[in-house]
Amino acid sequence: MKILKNKLKSELNIRTEKNFPIQGIEFIDITPLIIQKETIKEIIQKFKEELRNKKIDYIVAPEARGFLFGVAIAEQLGIGCIPVRKKGKLPPTAVEVVFDYEKEYGKDKLELPKLVNTTYENKNFYIIDDIYATGNTIKAISNAIENLGGNIVGKGVVMNIKELNQDNDIFSLLDVEEE
Repeated sequence: MKILKNKLKSELNIRTEKNFPIQGIEFIDITPLIIQKETIKEIIQKFKEELRNKKIDYIVAPEARGFLFGVAIAEQLGIGCIPVRKKGKLPPTAVEVVFDYEKEYGKDKLELPKLVNTTYENKNFYIIDDIYATGNTIKAISNAIENLGGNIVGKGVVMNIKELNQDNDIFSLLDVEEE
């Protein structure tokens, strides 16, 4: 992996695994960034700085590693965090909408939960995830929220794999290319 941009001062301990979860995919494991207290603190602080002047009602974080960042950043900003779950993880009465998305290695369904005492309409959402590859997860979430009348005011990730997408409107702390 070649690092193109690094906004973190902390040591980058990132593991990769070839042919996981299926043949032909190289899995990038950023778990060590979360394990190291200095690094996770820096990641949360960098996002807090990036988002401090944006009008955001909710952070939206997809399952599973997005949750780890989304909740911590939402708490720092004093706003709620919406966990986007894989289909079947929420009771049916808690689901606002179910939608398809395509991963690098297959298709799946996600569920956007109902908000508490309000709707998605006219609210401002910022989507946070761990890694941005093709961008299909964030794009599908954006479409679902916009279809409900919500506004996407930004999206950010810890790591952006640049050669897999052409998106220039995403905030990232690390930009990489697979070698």
